[in-house]
Amino acid sequence: MQFLPNAIDRYSTAFTCKEHPVLHELYRETHLTQTMPQMVSGHMQGSILQLFVHMIQPKRILEIGTFTGYSAIAMALAMQDGGELHTIEYDDKYREIIEQYVQKAGVQDRITLHFGSGLEVIPQLRGTFDMVFIDADKINYSAYYDLIFDQVPVGGYLIADNVLWSGKVTEDESQFDKDTSALHAYNDKIALDPRVKHILLPLRDGLMVAQKFAQ
Repeated sequence: MQFLPNAIDRYSTAFTCKEHPVLHELYRETHLTQTMPQMVSGHMQGSILQLFVHMIQPKRILEIGTFTGYSAIAMALAMQDGGELHTIEYDDKYREIIEQYVQKAGVQDRITLHFGSGLEVIPQLRGTFDMVFIDADKINYSAYYDLIFDQVPVGGYLIADNVLWSGKVTEDESQFDKDTSALHAYNDKIALDPRVKHILLPLRDGLMVAQKFAQ
């Protein structure tokens, strides 16, 4: 998931706002204790998510895919007073580390944690979400988009992570595995949806940013 030359990546990081100390600690603990630490968002992606939050000023955010909580905490730290973030994680084994660092960051009043399948949890959620961040099982990205789209107001944003999938989406389609196929299908779905304006940012493993312009 490293597309930039190391020197450029280091320079970019050096000239980005310093990482919040709780996020830095969580990133380190994730790498020390988890079997797939590369799933954590990290400083650069966390910073751009925070920038989006500052620009959009969402009152409510939905995150699909929590992992150890880095991106949820990063976004919650950037939310305005009274902001509300709902995050869905399939695997209950991450509960302890998520809750520990949510408390350490002091954002427990902003974050509501849901455990279970996003396909089952999303239909139970009420109200609208000004910003949605999708970073869960790749095979269901399109399904998540369809499930939540009507609850995003015109002007709201839907952001999806890993849409470059380590560059695999650029290879021969006949060689795609199921996750690569699903991500390519998601990118194609967004590109063909007349209700949104979109840009695919080649940041880290790719962010598809779509703003809703019509129902």
